[in-house]
Amino acid sequence: MKPYILAVDAGTTSSRAIVFDVDTKKIGLGQFEFKQHYPNPSWVEHNPMEIWDSQLAAIKEALKAGKVKPQDISAIGITNQRETTLIWDAVTGKPLYNAIVWQDRRTADFCNDIRNGEHASMIIEKTGLIPDAYFSASKIRWILNNVDGARERADRGELRFGTVDTWIIWNLTAGNSHLTDASNASRTMLYDISNGCWDQDLCALFEVPMSVLPKVVDSSGYLAVTAEKVFGAEIPITGIAGDQQSALFGQLCFETGEAKNTYGTGCFAVANTGKQIVRSSNQLLSTVAWQLNGELTYAIEGSVYVAGALVQWLRDGLRIIKNSSEIESLALRESHSGGVTIVPALTGLGAPHWDGFARGSIMGITRGTNDSHIAYAALEAIALSTCDVLGAMEKDLGEALKSIKVDGGASANDTMMQLQSNLLKCDVVRPAETESTALGAALLAGLGIGIWDNLEQLKELIDIDRTFNPQDHDFLLLRKNWNQAIQASKGWIATENND
Repeated sequence: MKPYILAVDAGTTSSRAIVFDVDTKKIGLGQFEFKQHYPNPSWVEHNPMEIWDSQLAAIKEALKAGKVKPQDISAIGITNQRETTLIWDAVTGKPLYNAIVWQDRRTADFCNDIRNGEHASMIIEKTGLIPDAYFSASKIRWILNNVDGARERADRGELRFGTVDTWIIWNLTAGNSHLTDASNASRTMLYDISNGCWDQDLCALFEVPMSVLPKVVDSSGYLAVTAEKVFGAEIPITGIAGDQQSALFGQLCFETGEAKNTYGTGCFAVANTGKQIVRSSNQLLSTVAWQLNGELTYAIEGSVYVAGALVQWLRDGLRIIKNSSEIESLALRESHSGGVTIVPALTGLGAPHWDGFARGSIMGITRGTNDSHIAYAALEAIALSTCDVLGAMEKDLGEALKSIKVDGGASANDTMMQLQSNLLKCDVVRPAETESTALGAALLAGLGIGIWDNLEQLKELIDIDRTFNPQDHDFLLLRKNWNQAIQASKGWIATENND
C-alpha cells in the first residue's frame, strides 16, 4: 500500500491540501487564498476558475512540501465548503456564472416567502432543512433565471450543477465524473434524506431540471479516479464529505450524541444522531452525517454564519489587527469587553434565529471604548453564538452535553476556548491535530481504499492536546446584553431585491 493520503480541503476563503501519512501525521501542506467578490450588498461570490486553480496549486504545493510524488499517493479525500453553488457547461466545463457562496443572501426574499407558504412543511420533512437562502436550491434557480439562455440550456441537458466537491472532482477527473456524496447532497434542499435520493417535487418547486444534478455516492469507497494529465498520476478518489460532516468524522464522533464545533469562517456545531433523524423543535437542521456502504448516518446541526469571518473583518475592515492571530493578544490587553456587545450578523443570523434580514451591530460603545474591548467582544460574540446553537441542540437531544470537541483555526485561541467552556458549563476538548476537517477527509479516503478496515481502528489515531474545564463565573449581564443586542439586530433590512 502506498504510504500517503492527500486531503483536498476546499474552503470558503482558501484552497488547502494536506498530505497525511498512514499514521495521520501531516507531511506536507499547501494553501492559497482566493478572492471574495461582493457585487452587491449581501451578495458573496467566488470565481470558479480561481477555486480550481488555487486548489490545484495547493495540491502541488503540498506534494512539494512533503517531498511526495503523485505516484506515492494511495487515495484522495475531498472536503469542501457546502451549499456554494456552481453551474457549468456539460461539454466544455466553462462556468456560466460565478459560484454563489453559502453566505450569499440574494434569494432571502424568495426563501422567506416559501418559509411562510404552503410548501415549507414539505421541505422541512423531506430535507431536514429550514427554507433559507443558505442552501443551494434557490441559488440554482437564481442562476438559471438570471443568466441569459441558462434556463433553456438546462432544460436541454447542456448544463451541470455542483457544490464545490463536485466542481473539484469534475476538474480532477477532466470531466469524466459528475458526482457528490450524500452529506453534500443533503445540503442542497433538493435531497430527500429519508429515502436517500434527489426529490422530484423539490426540484419542481425550485425549477431545477434533474438532468443538472450529480450522481449521489457513498462518502467512502472507490468513487472516481483522477486524470493523469491533471497532476501526474491516476489516483483513486475514495472519500468525500462536506466540511462539517468531515470534521465530525475527523473528531471520531461515531457514536450517537457525540458532538463537535468547528471554528472556521462560520461556526458549525454538529451532533451524531445515528440511524435516527432527529427533528428539531428549536430551529436546528437535520442532515446526513455520512453514507458508508449505502447506509446513512444522520446528524443535527446548527450553523453560525460568521465566526472567523468576524476576525477577518476586524483585520480587513476596521484594520485594528494585521493578522488574525493577533486577536487574542489584543483582547488580553484589557481582558474584558468594557460593556461592548458585538452581534456578528454580517450576512444575517443562522441557527437558531434564522433571520436573513438581520445585520451586524456593535453596541455599548462609550468614550472609553478601545480596540482591545472590541477584540474581546468579538471573542465573546463567537462563543455566545455557539452557546445559542448548543443550547438549542441540548433541548433537541434531551440531555446536556458532557463535552464538546473543537477544531478549526480559532480553536487554537486558548482565551476563547476557556470562555467557551465557562459559558457552556462543560468540558471543551481540543485534539492535538486541529485540522479535523482535512483529517476527516483523509480518514474517509483511507477507509475507502482499505488502509483501515473499520471505525474502531480509527479511534486509535487521535491524541488530545488540551481539555478546558469550566470555571465558575456570573454571565447573567453578558447574556442579557447579548439577547438584547440580538433582538435589536433582527430584521434590520426589511426587503432585498432577489429576483
